[in-house]
Amino acid sequence: MSSEAVSHYYTPEEYLEREHKAETKSEYFDGRVYAMAGTSRPHNQISLNIGSEFRFRLRGGPCEAYSGDMRVRVEATGLYTYPDVSVVCGEQSFDSVRMDTLLNPTLLVEILSPSTEAYDRGRKFAQYQNLESLQTYVLIAQDAARVEVYTRQGDVWTQETYVGLDATVALPAIGCELPLREIYERVQLPTNPPLREVC
Repeated sequence: MSSEAVSHYYTPEEYLEREHKAETKSEYFDGRVYAMAGTSRPHNQISLNIGSEFRFRLRGGPCEAYSGDMRVRVEATGLYTYPDVSVVCGEQSFDSVRMDTLLNPTLLVEILSPSTEAYDRGRKFAQYQNLESLQTYVLIAQDAARVEVYTRQGDVWTQETYVGLDATVALPAIGCELPLREIYERVQLPTNPPLREVC
């Protein structure tokens, strides 16, 4: 979410009307509209790779994947946002007849960038946890072969980290696995990835 919001209070209805006419995407929270920044080449590559893998691996099953153009609404907090990839299993619920705002995702993916990482890990994840349907939250680094998976177990979220191109991410909530080699296909990773603190 961009730190600069348009200095005008919008109702959710006004935001959606504005969004339907806009050429660029914006998020909405607490009456404010936040412009979304553009994405990098690695971000786009990773997003396309994951979407393609999900399409292939989920074909014929009860789950369906959506690209970053599918808006998600967190009803409990009023957040409207665009995860990089969404997966929903079973019956799908939408906010309107346009079917462009998903209410019940099973899994959400965010690809981390320097400008959004703190938000994706913090306030955004805190809001996503209000989605009763959400079982898995996936954070993917752009600067290293590193994927973090947060899984809901009752009222508790557990975390597992997968590192290296030989690792395979387990996603039992949607019944599939994703090799990191497929997630990072054609992505030029730095030879000396940055060190990360372990929380």
